[in-house]
Amino acid sequence: MGTYAYTAINETGSIVKGEIEASSREDAADKVAQRGLLPEKVKEKSGSASSFLSSFEDRFTSVKARDLVLFTKQFKTLIQAGVPMMEVLTTMEVQTENKRLKKVVSQIRADIREGANLFTAFSKHRDVFSELYCNLLNAGEASGALPDVLERLIYIIDHEDKLRSDIKSAMRYPMMVIGFLGVAFFILLNFVIPKFVIIFQSAKLELPLPTKVCIIMHKAMHDYWLIGIILIGVTFFLGYYFFFKMPLGILLRDQALLKMPIVGPVASKAAMSRFASIFAILQTSGITVLESIDVLAETINNAAITKEFIKIKEMLTAGKGISQPLKSSKYFPPMVINMVAIGEETGNLDDMLAEISHHYDAEVEYSTKAMSEAIGPILVVGLATVVGFFALAIFLPMWDLTKMVK
Repeated sequence: MGTYAYTAINETGSIVKGEIEASSREDAADKVAQRGLLPEKVKEKSGSASSFLSSFEDRFTSVKARDLVLFTKQFKTLIQAGVPMMEVLTTMEVQTENKRLKKVVSQIRADIREGANLFTAFSKHRDVFSELYCNLLNAGEASGALPDVLERLIYIIDHEDKLRSDIKSAMRYPMMVIGFLGVAFFILLNFVIPKFVIIFQSAKLELPLPTKVCIIMHKAMHDYWLIGIILIGVTFFLGYYFFFKMPLGILLRDQALLKMPIVGPVASKAAMSRFASIFAILQTSGITVLESIDVLAETINNAAITKEFIKIKEMLTAGKGISQPLKSSKYFPPMVINMVAIGEETGNLDDMLAEISHHYDAEVEYSTKAMSEAIGPILVVGLATVVGFFALAIFLPMWDLTKMVK
């Protein structure tokens, strides 16, 4: 998205000049014409402050699930009403409130005006429209059932957003407690313990082990705080790069997540729900099983399960049904495999997948509540341990001091 300076002729024949934001020179000329002006000259303003701000805004403005749901609902309604595609996109650009999504729609409109299909135009913006979204648009456009496909997309976006919200809600309280615990630890270690240590050392008391440990930690934080910050920063950066950017690190992270005692079952059931709901929609939309596996591998959001999908696709290519390859995977439970096998045999695979999705939606909700209930006692034990440690570090010497005074 850039800023373009234009010279145009208005209704009275006068020359007018101005600036407009657009995705291309042709898009800028089109927008000028929509204002009732006859464009004579349109030129991009390179390196302008507004271009820099626009680029900066695009980088940090996100398109949330509710924005995407609203966009898809409006898109479906206009198409269902028989409005031509270019008019649909022009209306969507005007009505969309999210600035980043508005610019993306403008670019899509420009691409379609130049002859691109929906899949090609939307695929250029994978940071906004997922692999699943683009593939379903392609299937809907090819089959002529685009409104139905968009209705399924609305469901899946809502479904995914609910799953994420449930898990985030369950983790919000533990993260807040851990944060407050860290702040309390820092305050006690740097402002409370040193004052008591001065009293204890002036009385020449033999300090107990918890107090000595507190003194060592305080000195380390006081004398080597800069080195500590650098080490923490470097460790965090390397850990983030390895576990969020490197394929091996992402795979190890996701494998560990599925094996964790409390969080693992929730992550596994959420992945099964996502697998079943997306697969059901892909099957209903007429996408083949092999193509569906490719889309699932891109949208399942777990590298460990994605790796299994690669093996499953190889077995499917060899002529085996979908249920048999699923048995060879260690992440798919027997219930999923058996219901997929029944769906394959009866020809109702999409219905069976929808049933699996509903079942695991309920399982995720139940497991999320169980996780919250299980994390509570662990946090209480951790909090009691920290408080007890500092209490011992302060009150054991105080007890000795009291005996000395007596």
